[in-house]
Amino acid sequence: MELPQARLIDITLDQKSLLKRSAQVEHERKVAILDLLAFNRFALCDEDSSKDAHPGPFKLVLSLQDNRRLILAISDDEDQPLEKIQLSLLPFRRIVKDYFTLCESYFDALKTMTAGQIETIDMARRGMHNEGAEILTALLEGRISVDKQTSRRLFTLIAVLHITG
Repeated sequence: MELPQARLIDITLDQKSLLKRSAQVEHERKVAILDLLAFNRFALCDEDSSKDAHPGPFKLVLSLQDNRRLILAISDDEDQPLEKIQLSLLPFRRIVKDYFTLCESYFDALKTMTAGQIETIDMARRGMHNEGAEILTALLEGRISVDKQTSRRLFTLIAVLHITG
């Protein structure tokens, strides 16, 4: 089976934007990148959004600017820059904070709580994750087309970058 061209083939998180992370957060980051590289739908949109602007595949570098803006630097498979998109982090602040609070509760619950209690926390965590992915998809509309799973995994990476300590 031939892989689609409209996809990410490389994802990098700017090392200057990364702080020291807990083992769980680092694990989330690694899994999100591996899952994204295994399967994703990522396409630059044309001006009129009716078709893809570039066939891909793409490389993506995520970074923060002044701890207020998310930068998505997109290049082709030969490292030629294609697009640089800046998004405000403001829409993500509450959701990221709540998401990681639920993640901490989930990891703590794994040690002491019943399966039912763990499942309840995990459902809330997944719901929060979906909400973050929906915000991201809306902010990218007309610029980048992603499927639901790609958006979820990108949200994980944005959350990892967004942690301020």
